[in-house]
Amino acid sequence: MGNTITRAQLAEAIYQEVGLSRNESADLLELVLDEIKQAFLRGETVKISSFGSFSVRQKGQRLGRNPKTGEEVPILPRKVLVFRPSQLLKTRIREGYVNRSNQVSSATQPPPVT
Repeated sequence: MGNTITRAQLAEAIYQEVGLSRNESADLLELVLDEIKQAFLRGETVKISSFGSFSVRQKGQRLGRNPKTGEEVPILPRKVLVFRPSQLLKTRIREGYVNRSNQVSSATQPPPVT
């Protein structure tokens, strides 16, 4: 698979693009992530335009099976985080966009139809 982007790398990208100090960039990133986390805890959906939406979904109890023994076991009800990518993000991934200038300039324009 690919590389993993860390909080430090995101903060560095904010520093490079916005021009805040490194500490301010890290603080800004933490504030944004904390606001998203708090929205999840309140049961709200987080929608990020041209990216996608995150929501918390309640899954009910169901019957599962232990793959080793074949024994049936109950899977308890739980909450899961669900991400639904936007159509624009799906299109960009499908078309393999990697150039940042293409992403910025085409963000306000619909993707080309082929």
